[in-house]
Amino acid sequence: MRVLTVNAGSSSLKLRLLDNDDLCRHADLPAGRDSFDTSRLADVLQGWGEPEVVGHRIVHGGTSFTGPARIDDAVRKRLRDLTDLAPLHQPKSLAALDAVTTQLPDVTATASFDTAFHTTIPAAAATYAVPPEWRDRYAIRRYGFHGLSHDYCSQRAAELCGRPREELRIITCHLGAGASLAAVAGGRSVDTTMGLTPLEGLVMATRSGTVDPGLVLWLEEHEHLSPHEVATALEQRSGLTALAGKGDMRAVEAAADRSDPAAVLAIDVYIHRLTAGIGAMSTATGGLDVLAFTGGVGEHSATVRLTVQTMVITAREDLQIAREARRLLRR
Repeated sequence: MRVLTVNAGSSSLKLRLLDNDDLCRHADLPAGRDSFDTSRLADVLQGWGEPEVVGHRIVHGGTSFTGPARIDDAVRKRLRDLTDLAPLHQPKSLAALDAVTTQLPDVTATASFDTAFHTTIPAAAATYAVPPEWRDRYAIRRYGFHGLSHDYCSQRAAELCGRPREELRIITCHLGAGASLAAVAGGRSVDTTMGLTPLEGLVMATRSGTVDPGLVLWLEEHEHLSPHEVATALEQRSGLTALAGKGDMRAVEAAADRSDPAAVLAIDVYIHRLTAGIGAMSTATGGLDVLAFTGGVGEHSATVRLTVQTMVITAREDLQIAREARRLLRR
């Protein structure tokens, strides 16, 4: 079966045509701040021929979508209603859906959701300690994102280890323009770093990751910023961009190699948040058997991988030393 996959990411619109599991054609269209450059879309798709089905990656499925869905008008409306929960991503996913549907109006379209893999997170990890009427009325909870990536990455890591995923405690590190961790135990997601929106968690290219909620209130009160202005700054002008003046980790590392103090600090902050998150995820899994990296930074930054691996190994050695010391004291 010929399947066209449409992946609207933070930095590009990735189009892939697969015949069964074989990649036949591929193209990446650049992303602007608000949308994609689809001027080449018609030419690209015309040259590939018509697929039998189109599969779209959609960032937020809320509580309505816990697995893949066939797209119709009712599904489109429910997806648009979730835009406020992922303002940087959902509009791009829906814009890609509309653009491809315009070119292939008679081809069945399906949606796979980045939140679906994390629907197995237990209540203790998914629940925010906020008034119950908020949780009930607005379905406020930690949803998690990058689920398609974390699901595949943990499966592939288990294959490389030659063991069933269900037997391993895996932490997957999706490190790209957006970044998150997932704790996978028993083959299921049991915790992750992103929450209600893709803004929570790690430092990212343009996103702050977790900040003190009091900071948001302070800025609104003392700087007289509107909620939209604060949200825009945290989504688009924070993260590595705020720390180093650039969001591309390759450029940040190059600047750090030249001893640029802002770039050095940016990498230190990035690594600190990342290793702290791995520690939290390993608590959720009850230990760590496999640490897997994916995404543009995860794949290409040896500096990030090696630094994190060294810190994790050192922490495990320290724990072992502490256990042995306690055993000696008990004798």
